[in-house]
Amino acid sequence: MSEQTGPTGRRRLRAAIFDVDGVLVASPHERAWREALAGYADPARFTTEFYQANVAGKPRQDGARSTLERLGVPQAAARAPEYAAEKQALIDRLIDEGSFEAFPDAERLAVALDAAGFKLALASSSKNAAAMLRRLTLPDGRTLLSIFDADLSGRDVPRGKPDPAIFLLAAEALDTPPAECLVVEDAPAGVRAARAGGMASLGIARLGDEALLHAAQADLVVTSLDQVDTAAIADGLLRIRP
Repeated sequence: MSEQTGPTGRRRLRAAIFDVDGVLVASPHERAWREALAGYADPARFTTEFYQANVAGKPRQDGARSTLERLGVPQAAARAPEYAAEKQALIDRLIDEGSFEAFPDAERLAVALDAAGFKLALASSSKNAAAMLRRLTLPDGRTLLSIFDADLSGRDVPRGKPDPAIFLLAAEALDTPPAECLVVEDAPAGVRAARAGGMASLGIARLGDEALLHAAQADLVVTSLDQVDTAAIADGLLRIRP
């Protein structure tokens, strides 16, 4: 797919909402979920594909319960809070150790949109987004977090993605109508949430999962955000660079 407009046709875009894990940051979340699984189920069963299908984009408790249920762990619902807490303790340690880095293509896209006058927001189910982005530095010395106008990451909402609640809160925080927002996501649940909120969606397939993002009806799917024609986004056109 080389060119697409948003779900309601070509329209002006003035804001961009970024997921964090897998989009902006190669974070240790997947590793933490997998390693914390020891004692509940075989961590080897927690593959990247399993993470994308059952955990990515979901609030922590939902991800924990989904994991244990899918892996057939007895009393999954009752044991999910303990599993979630063990995962959180592990990821806090990994973040303190600096076991993460920004994806250069995402950093370049965010900087380009900021320079073009776009309002930017973070909207991840993770409560650790700010802690990571505060420790990542841009070439000009600013932190990556500093170019974002709003951070909704970890905000408690009634339902996680694919419900659009967190994205709608981000649009409100940016004082921008949802129809003028672009969501950048790597998870099918996030793409579906963007569409449910009436927003354009850009899917980044870092794991060879283009088909899943297409099936979720992302408006454009790329394997590197450097492929995106950033100059065309303000005109509501999502396309590959000429």
